[in-house]
Amino acid sequence: MTSKKTYVQVGTGGRAEFFYQAIATRFRETSELLAFCDINQVRMDYANKLLKEKYDYPEIRTYKSDEFERMIEEIKPDYVIVTTVDRTHHQYIIRALELGCDVITEKPMTVDEEKCQEILDAVERTGRQVRVTFNYRYAPHHTKARELIEDGTIGDITSVHFEWLLNTQHGADYFRRWHRDKRNSGGLLVHKSTHHFDLVNFWIGSEPESVFAMGDLLFYGRENAEKRGVTKFYERATGNPNAKDDPFALTLDDNEHLKAMYLDAESEDGYRRDQSVFGDGISIEDTMSVLVRYKNKALLTYSLNAYLPWEGYRIAFNGTKGRIEMNVIEQSYVNSGGDKALEGAVQGVNIIVFPMFDEAYTAQFEEAEGGHGGGDPVLLNDIFGVPVEDRFKRAANHIDGARSILTGIAANKSIRTGQAVKVDELVKFYK
Repeated sequence: MTSKKTYVQVGTGGRAEFFYQAIATRFRETSELLAFCDINQVRMDYANKLLKEKYDYPEIRTYKSDEFERMIEEIKPDYVIVTTVDRTHHQYIIRALELGCDVITEKPMTVDEEKCQEILDAVERTGRQVRVTFNYRYAPHHTKARELIEDGTIGDITSVHFEWLLNTQHGADYFRRWHRDKRNSGGLLVHKSTHHFDLVNFWIGSEPESVFAMGDLLFYGRENAEKRGVTKFYERATGNPNAKDDPFALTLDDNEHLKAMYLDAESEDGYRRDQSVFGDGISIEDTMSVLVRYKNKALLTYSLNAYLPWEGYRIAFNGTKGRIEMNVIEQSYVNSGGDKALEGAVQGVNIIVFPMFDEAYTAQFEEAEGGHGGGDPVLLNDIFGVPVEDRFKRAANHIDGARSILTGIAANKSIRTGQAVKVDELVKFYK
């Protein structure tokens, strides 16, 4: 029997439990979690409490963020799982590689071209591996789209139209949290759209060449609320009477998990999880449109809006032999506010193929349960279990991670400058 792979995890916030619960439950036979690392001891203690009481897993060692290198030296893990704030991903990825570990990182891999180049350089320098957890690739309907395109069902892809809708529960949540500061997240065109741009790269088998974008903050933020006649404002929802009747408010003391993870931990790092979406200090966009040309000459028109009445997306692939339309309604959620399996869970999906000069038909695929369209369980097995042979090569490395964020990074630059951006001018890839 092969020995277990060993892991440490840096960052114990909202996304962390997705990984450590998998090791503590389904993958005990193949994987072992040995330590947490975070800036916040209260939050690490709570993660250990969940490991012990919720998952019947032994408590593990904890290290503060300034003890990261000591943790690696003492534990000597095979892998470092990175689930910190986006702007710090590169720090832990690079140092882990240099200390001899492979890395599994949450998306986005990082937030700008300078940090992306540093990661690419570190991989080249160390020869270690970086895995980016693009769970949407593994959703059965997304894999089916890849299969249809790869099999030539509609010929060569000439254009893609991709419209993603975030609703007033999930979409608003990015404007309550650290994501609202573009320095932390790269904005939604990096933090959220990295999923979508990766899917397009994955589906059409190409990579972005040039990007033009426009975006603005048109719904959230204090100024927009004032224009709509709002007069009651607050900095945070918890304990504030002005938040009582605000459907956008999130109060931390109403949810035991959110209270333990964030409210009880505030005294240590000052992070407030329940900021007003109509407050000051928001530097990300909520309304975005992007135009991309790919190296295979295909075009993408993409839009993302974060304040709509329903959650989901519509995609159309146009090809030389027909068209494919995919329509998906997802279940809305608040990060860490409930069952992890409901994050991005599908409520309804259909894929319709329109062949040139023939009758349209609905493509059949085997649906799966679980978060992110049923992709989460498959991804987790690919990471922590025994991977099976995959015709579609869904496992994503640092190159895939870079290609996806570079579309969003280029879009951010285009919004700032009003000019189209050549993606290959942002970073240097190694042969």
